[in-house]
Amino acid sequence: MQKIILIGYMGVGKTTIAQLLAEKLNWGWVDLDKIIEEKVKLSIREIFEKHGEIYFRKMEHELFKQLVQNDKKIIISTGGGTPCYANNHLLLNGEGIESIYLKASIGTIFDRLKEAKSERPLIANQTEAELKEFIAKNLFDRSYFYIQAAHKVDIDDKNLATVVDEIFDLLH
Repeated sequence: MQKIILIGYMGVGKTTIAQLLAEKLNWGWVDLDKIIEEKVKLSIREIFEKHGEIYFRKMEHELFKQLVQNDKKIIISTGGGTPCYANNHLLLNGEGIESIYLKASIGTIFDRLKEAKSERPLIANQTEAELKEFIAKNLFDRSYFYIQAAHKVDIDDKNLATVVDEIFDLLH
């Protein structure tokens, strides 16, 4: 195993779990969104505003592909939409790759995102009712891609340590 890829909807904790899992395994980890921001020298929000989503998705695909194909042992925290565009879901299950879908209910995601809307360009201007509907529709649309992961870990009502331990046990 050379790569662990964490996928799931925004707000499920992919980045935090990647950090904690990396500590437990003594591996490196990267956050795909942060790599994109560093490369473009703009925040994700600014990239969407200045260049649009298509530009972002192309950049995301290229950088994701590079990460998956390099030889380093690494944990990759993806953006919520990463597996859903540019056939990125096909990169989730190659040799030496363990992909994990961090699954959460609409209620859990809503509770996490309603407090952090301003940081997320896709939901920044939505009312709570619109946000709940947006999450439900997106989860439905993205479920095909998310279930392509080799493993699924339900995160509802679990603390971070429990989720990390479940992933660790799953991989060993």
